[in-house]
Amino acid sequence: MKFPTAFFAAIALAATLAAAPAPASAQDRSRGDQNSARAEMQAGRNMPIRDIERRIIPQMRDGDEYIGFEYDSTAQAYRLKFIRNGRMIWVDVDAQTARVLRVSR
Repeated sequence: MKFPTAFFAAIALAATLAAAPAPASAQDRSRGDQNSARAEMQAGRNMPIRDIERRIIPQMRDGDEYIGFEYDSTAQAYRLKFIRNGRMIWVDVDAQTARVLRVSR
């Protein structure tokens, strides 16, 4: 009758592991960067992303599909993401001035 004891021990171990805090994920860091972007914008240090999008998107080629953006709080820059002919294009933009810093293909 060792099976029930081992079975219940395994369940207890699984429950303990499930309750343990998970390490910070990329999604958690992204959420932190979003909060940082919002705080910087509200303080007047960064431009709103919608203003930056209105400046950058029209500069892209016809057929470039805008996917979205990420914010890098360390660099204080937005990374706008586009798809062109099945390939990803990243446009890094200064969050304070909307100046294009780099285009990566």
